[in-house]
Amino acid sequence: MIDIHSHILPGLDDGSKSWDITLEMCRLALADGITHIVATPHANDEFTYRRESVREKVAELDSRLSGELEFSIGCDFHLSYDNVEDALRNPQRYTIAGKQYLLVELSDYAIPPQIKDTFFRLLSAGLVPIITHPERNRILHRAPGPVLDWVQAGCLVQITASAVTGFWGEQAKAVALWLIKNGAAHVLATDAHDAVHRPPILSAARDLVTSQFGADLARALVLDHPSAIVQGKPLPATCGALERQVQ
Repeated sequence: MIDIHSHILPGLDDGSKSWDITLEMCRLALADGITHIVATPHANDEFTYRRESVREKVAELDSRLSGELEFSIGCDFHLSYDNVEDALRNPQRYTIAGKQYLLVELSDYAIPPQIKDTFFRLLSAGLVPIITHPERNRILHRAPGPVLDWVQAGCLVQITASAVTGFWGEQAKAVALWLIKNGAAHVLATDAHDAVHRPPILSAARDLVTSQFGADLARALVLDHPSAIVQGKPLPATCGALERQVQ
């Protein structure tokens, strides 16, 4: 499995606080069957994102693990005005593995009415927004329908694995499963922050998706689609058939 959203690097944001925690997270990921992790520190008003610092930490982590895991670089990109403008000027500073896919995080407090215009600007510039964990957004809890519109416009959606298994509450789980059923979920990722409360575990969510929606979809969400994203390739033509598959 491939995990495209992880706060595994120490000391860069609210994720891992030490190399010991980072190494334990890696051990958990390996035991769970994860073979490739995209390190995605926050890029927001609280945490300044420096690509070179991320690259240096990944190189050190790779040397400590002697190549047991593969790593790529990305970020958890907050959709602020300044961030968007800089990403349009310097897209490879923020995208996963320097390709076209960009993890984007919505605010928990407000979703601006012009957000489709922002997505359109990114898409027009050749970037593909991957909306992170919309199932955990309290605004979308009440009305998740806009996510379907954003997917129709060309965005992708990443669901948190632990939301599928209930860690974030019944409403988040219900929205996650609704998005999957309606063909508006493209990737499961851990959004791991530590080794205890938010660990890098994908297998439990994969197994639940397998039991409810089938093994082909589960594989697509944890391997086929994230592999294409890391490589900068179009996603396999799986998600368009998801709704038909589960009806």
